[in-house]
Amino acid sequence: MIQFLGEYEATLDAKGRFLLPAGVKKQIPEDAGDQFVIARGFEKCLTLYPKKNWDPILAELSKVSEYKAENREFLRYFTMGASLSELDSAGRMLVPPNLKAHAGLEKDIVLVSVINKIEIWDKGKYQQFFESFTPEKYSDLAERVMGGQNTTQM
Repeated sequence: MIQFLGEYEATLDAKGRFLLPAGVKKQIPEDAGDQFVIARGFEKCLTLYPKKNWDPILAELSKVSEYKAENREFLRYFTMGASLSELDSAGRMLVPPNLKAHAGLEKDIVLVSVINKIEIWDKGKYQQFFESFTPEKYSDLAERVMGGQNTTQM
């Protein structure tokens, strides 16, 4: 699994393409190729997975029973609009119009590393999201998510 670190700003051109930042490209092994999957995120953002990271997710999803309505609903939403994309010869990636509209991407975007994927946010929406996130809220969330885990101290 490819893992990512960092936060990067980029700009969408008139055709909905952005240049994949060098800091991201450096983290992708040569044998991973130039194929990516762009999909809807859980919030109003997009997720960008190297194809190598997307395939195991699909393998897990294929094990989910389609006989339960909520499972079908989740599977549809999670994969709805997901698109295979490749870097062009200039290192740019195209954001499909339907996904661009879903995330409200205009011109300035932020690429945020989230372990095995990169979230793509409209810069203004990203700033709003984190301006509302206080240190106290972050601390409480960390305790709820990680407090009961058997993890090493950070």
